[in-house]
Amino acid sequence: MATKRIGILTGGGDVPGLNSVIKEVTYRATEHNCEVFGIRRGWEGLTDVDLEDPESKARYVLPLTRENTRTIDRYGGTVLHSSRTNPSKMPELPEFLKGQDFPSKQLTKSGKTSTVYDLSNQVLGNLEKLGLDSLIAIGGDDTLSYAAKLHALGVKVIAVPKTMDNDVRNTEYCIGFSTAITRATDAINRQRTTVGSHERIGIFRVFGRDAGFTSLYTAYVASIRCCIPEHKVNLEKLIQLLITDKKHNPSNYCLVILSEGAEWEGYQVREYGEADAYGHRKKENVAEALSDEIKKRSDEETIVSDLTYDLRSGAPDFVDKLIASTFGTMALESVLDNQSGLMAALVNGCYTMAPMPDPALGPRHVDIASMYNTDRYRPNYANKNGLPIFLTRA
Repeated sequence: MATKRIGILTGGGDVPGLNSVIKEVTYRATEHNCEVFGIRRGWEGLTDVDLEDPESKARYVLPLTRENTRTIDRYGGTVLHSSRTNPSKMPELPEFLKGQDFPSKQLTKSGKTSTVYDLSNQVLGNLEKLGLDSLIAIGGDDTLSYAAKLHALGVKVIAVPKTMDNDVRNTEYCIGFSTAITRATDAINRQRTTVGSHERIGIFRVFGRDAGFTSLYTAYVASIRCCIPEHKVNLEKLIQLLITDKKHNPSNYCLVILSEGAEWEGYQVREYGEADAYGHRKKENVAEALSDEIKKRSDEETIVSDLTYDLRSGAPDFVDKLIASTFGTMALESVLDNQSGLMAALVNGCYTMAPMPDPALGPRHVDIASMYNTDRYRPNYANKNGLPIFLTRA
């Protein structure tokens, strides 16, 4: 008989390294005679599953073994699939639950009022029916905010942080970040030849709705200027800096990288489409907006390159595989110790189990004073002695 039954899920956007966590949890769990069940499609797997329906159960619950996880760490994405489901704010009830009574409230988004339902009781019931002793939730700020709610409701939950934005609180590193900035740097270096051949200003866009870590760290190693959400730049000054960079470059080109949430003074981030379960709408391309402004204010030509989804695709690099595997083992060890409300983390450069982030605090942000040169719109390279490897503290 199994000593423990453990559930594991991945929520939000995929990043390289998720499968390494899943494999490591499964392998280490079998050494302790534990059963592991993958919950497919993130939190949707616990809201939409009908455990009385064999087809539904097979769709959303996947027993994990050494055999079916043996090679998954060689690939990116997540074998458990994902979704941006928020069980506490469901826009509609699954078909088999319609007619049942769930707590609801009215929300207004983009001028539209709609009813959302809290299916937390459904989630709790499914966890009980599955006989799960603990749940391991792998995700970013949004996914882990609901993990924190489950912990508060008495469920034993352990978190593993992942997001290429690297903006989860209480940790200096999130799975997916190293691969993202490595790919961004490689892409920018490849595209130098095209931008330089046409003697233009190259403008790159990466993810980073609220935090500029991906943009900042890519700029750090690529030695280019960057714009991040935490600081509104002066547009005229930015353009003049870029023109000067271009003029002083023997190949007559220059580069700048922007987070998707970057702004300049007087610019309003434009959003479109329906909001997801966590209230986020897609942002219009700020790189295209900057390109338009450069063309209006100068004779310079631009090339715009959107690097977003390419950075989260494919297999993880060494750093992400190492940290993901280690986080997986740490999560399993916490489960075996009957712990809850903790998250695998790097703090002061060391592995540790940290408290799960408080959802009310939102994402972590770049510390402008120490990390960003607001005069030159570049990373701050000075005064790094004594800092952990990722140059920032949790």
